Amino acid sequence: MVRTTSTPKPWRVLMVVENLPVPFDRRVWQEALALRDFGCDVSVICPKDKNNTSSYEVLDGITIYRHRLPVQAKGAAGFVLEYGAALFYQTYLAWRVFLTRGFDVIHAANPPDLVFLVAAPFKLFGRKFVFDHHDLVPELFVEKFKRKGIGYAVMLAMERLTFALADVVISTNASYRKVAIDRGHMAPDQVFVVRSGPDITRFKPVEPSAEIRARGKYIVGYIGIMGSQDGVDDLLDIIHLYVHDLGFVDTHFLLIGDGPEHQTLEARCQSLGLSPFVTFTGYLRGAALNQALSSIDIGVCPDPCNEYTTRCTMNKIMEYMAMGKALVQFDLLEGRYSAENAAAYARPGDFRDFADKIRLLVDDEALRHTMGASGYQRLIHHLQWRNEVPELLAAYQAIGMDTVPGDQQQRQEPSGLPVAMQRDGRPTGQPVAEISR
Repeated sequence: MVRTTSTPKPWRVLMVVENLPVPFDRRVWQEALALRDFGCDVSVICPKDKNNTSSYEVLDGITIYRHRLPVQAKGAAGFVLEYGAALFYQTYLAWRVFLTRGFDVIHAANPPDLVFLVAAPFKLFGRKFVFDHHDLVPELFVEKFKRKGIGYAVMLAMERLTFALADVVISTNASYRKVAIDRGHMAPDQVFVVRSGPDITRFKPVEPSAEIRARGKYIVGYIGIMGSQDGVDDLLDIIHLYVHDLGFVDTHFLLIGDGPEHQTLEARCQSLGLSPFVTFTGYLRGAALNQALSSIDIGVCPDPCNEYTTRCTMNKIMEYMAMGKALVQFDLLEGRYSAENAAAYARPGDFRDFADKIRLLVDDEALRHTMGASGYQRLIHHLQWRNEVPELLAAYQAIGMDTVPGDQQQRQEPSGLPVAMQRDGRPTGQPVAEISR
């Protein structure tokens, strides 16, 4: 009698994200690639934008379905229209994927906390729901609209229903994990911390741009989304104070990114008389982004202090650290955890102190290099993306992903080190890397 063995089918994962397209959403894209590398068949539903216009695309082995959004939300009516349209397209595309490619897991990222409505029917078919907790939506609502009331109560209810439906929760930091456990009533062993560190095999220093360096004796950089809650408007006030009140005209500010407030911010920059000192680059990625960030002397993280931002991990902080750059930020809980000695911390809400901290680092080259090197080493040993992959896979193992082809204990990372599946989310060994100056 001849015995035959069959190869287990790969797990099929459908990722859903509403507020950013992929691959622009770095966290979602890195998670998709990590799951692909582990043997999963990964599909993504996300919105279109002006740089990602294809409705269907296969990129690096990831199948992407993009939908249009009729508006960029401004005000309550705008949010209702945007999120209603997103919910319609996500539901339609999820059923399309289910009936064609199929999936075993819906991995949903917020905001908004509405994707549970897309996932709920598929729970009846035995599909798993992974909630990837990107934002504290109730706190984000208060920050955007400066009030609580019935809207805030609705956001709390949506968050609670999302947690209730989730089989596991992936939190971006320890503060979010606490919310999932305390406010979401999740069991601690259902919540996994997966930070959003950059992949240093792709995100790394290169030769600076001579064209950027020629814009000023010193270059200060910002990278990030340009929305109403991201502090870029405050950054323009800080730059105005730095240039016009303190008289420092030797510094140029490079603002990298895009978002719903981009045009408004450019117009305000011009009205403040800052155009000679500020460049808005728009959306950059890949080699262009690496070169732009390699060309700055320091980075800035102007997110204001509130209940939302103090518990958020800002990707930009770790991106500056990956480039070996010191940075200035307001003194926020999770921001300090990420940066430690790589940042100079301004008093929350004190624009003059922020401007002074910029000048401190601009004037002291040795200090900013020391801080930048410290941040780079922290990123390498603790915060880079490869360190987070085991915890991502542990979350999937918690929902039963034990039939993926291959020996999980022998999966290799680019460095050649085996990844040991430890519950604390850390591999057994780390490479040591130095940054050249």
